Amino acid sequence: MLLLTKAIFAIMIGFLCSSVLGLILIPILKKIKVRQKISIFVGETHRKKEGTPTMGGLIFILPTVVATLGLLITGKISYTSNLGIVLLVFVGYAFIGFLDDFLSIKKHNNEGLTTYQKLFLQVLIAVGFFYIYMRSGGQTAWVVGTLHIDIEMGWLYGLFILLVLVGASNAVNLTDGLDGLAGGLSAIAFVAFSLISLMVGFEDMGIFSLILVGSIMGFLIYNTHPAKIFMGDTGSLALGGVMGSMAILTHRELTLLVVAGVFVIETLSVIVQVFWVQVFKRKLFLMTPIHHHFEKLGWQETDIVKLFWVFGLFLAMAGIIFGVWL
Repeated sequence: MLLLTKAIFAIMIGFLCSSVLGLILIPILKKIKVRQKISIFVGETHRKKEGTPTMGGLIFILPTVVATLGLLITGKISYTSNLGIVLLVFVGYAFIGFLDDFLSIKKHNNEGLTTYQKLFLQVLIAVGFFYIYMRSGGQTAWVVGTLHIDIEMGWLYGLFILLVLVGASNAVNLTDGLDGLAGGLSAIAFVAFSLISLMVGFEDMGIFSLILVGSIMGFLIYNTHPAKIFMGDTGSLALGGVMGSMAILTHRELTLLVVAGVFVIETLSVIVQVFWVQVFKRKLFLMTPIHHHFEKLGWQETDIVKLFWVFGLFLAMAGIIFGVWL
C-alpha cells in the first residue's frame, strides 16, 4: 500500500508541477522569441507551425528533477547510484539538447550542434555513467538469463552504454515530428519501465519514472494538436537518454526494443530509406521518418498520432510481460 501511495503521489506531483510551469514558461518563451524553425522539406501543414515556441522539454525536465530531489531530501525515497546515473543522463542529455536548440534559434535554421559536437558530449556522459556504475559495483556482462546469454564485455561495456544511449536518444528525436507523438509514446514507455522497475526491485527508478510520466502528461496539455509548444531537442534527447539508461540499469536492454518499438520502427524507416535510395536509386517510403509517409498518403496528423499511441501501448504491455519474464 505504501508503494502504491508513493506511485500515485509521484504521478500527481509531476503532473501538477509541469501543468503550472507550462502556464508560466510558454508566454516567456514567446516573449524572448524562442521559436521553432520548420524544415523546408515538410508539408504545408507543418509550415504553418513556424514560430511555435520550442525548448518545451523544460516543462517536464525541471519538475521531474526538482520533485525527485525533493523526495530525496525529505527521505521519501533513498538515494542510490542508479538514481544518480539516471539524473546525470537526464540532465546531461537535456543540456546537449538545450545547446542544440539554442544554436538553431541563434542561427535561424535547423542546424545546431554538429554531429561530432553532439557525439563528444554524449561520450562524456557515457564515461560518467560508466564511472559511477563501476564504482557502485555494476556488472560488465550482458546477461539475459532466459535466453542463456551471458557475455562478459569488460571495458567494452562502456562502449555498449554509449551505443544504447545514443541510439535511444536519436530514436526519440526522430519521432518528435507530430504534435504529441513523441511525448505520448514516451509517457507510455515510461509507465512500462516504471512497472518493470518496481516489479524487479528497482523502486528508486520506478518512482523517478512515474514522476516523469506525470510531468510528460502535464506537458501534453500544451503539446497535443494544435501544439502551443514543441519539446525540441531539449526534451527529446533527455527522454531517449533516460529510456536507454533505465534499460541498461535494470538489465532490460532487449525489453527496450519492445517497449520502445514505435521509436525503433521510426528509426529503422530512416535507415531503410537511405539504404534503398543508395542501392535502388529510388525511395521506398514517400518520406521518413515513417509518420511523414502516412501524412503524404493523406492521413490527418491526429489520426496518425492516435494510431501510433495505440500501437505503442500494445508494445508497452508486451514489453512488461517480456521484461518481467526475462
